[in-house]
Amino acid sequence: MEEEYEGGVVKKFLYVNRRAPHGTVYALESLETVLIGAAFDQDVSVLFIDDGVYQLKKQQQPDCLEMRNFSKTFRALEMYDVEKLFVESESLSERGLVQDDLLVDVELVSRHAVHELIDQQDVILSF
Repeated sequence: MEEEYEGGVVKKFLYVNRRAPHGTVYALESLETVLIGAAFDQDVSVLFIDDGVYQLKKQQQPDCLEMRNFSKTFRALEMYDVEKLFVESESLSERGLVQDDLLVDVELVSRHAVHELIDQQDVILSF
């Protein structure tokens, strides 16, 4: 049974981030879309796979690309009740990163578990 809130029915939204944080607008637009979804009391989860894991990397320095460093905004997700942050463990290790390299607490999931996570959602948005 779907959960309801004052404004309607709560849907499970999964935002899949698979692109690097800089060089395109996808990562920033995804973050803004996540915040909007959370503001409307939806059940929001965020999955980082492929180069999307770089979005959460500590000590980003996009100044040389003349891009804004929005990575610290990920720390604000908790204030919007976005606490379900998932990182595909294979994507992280393939890029030489470990969980301690990330700005926020995440749940590591295997590539196989990603399929299960996707199956549990009502809406999936991929960036």
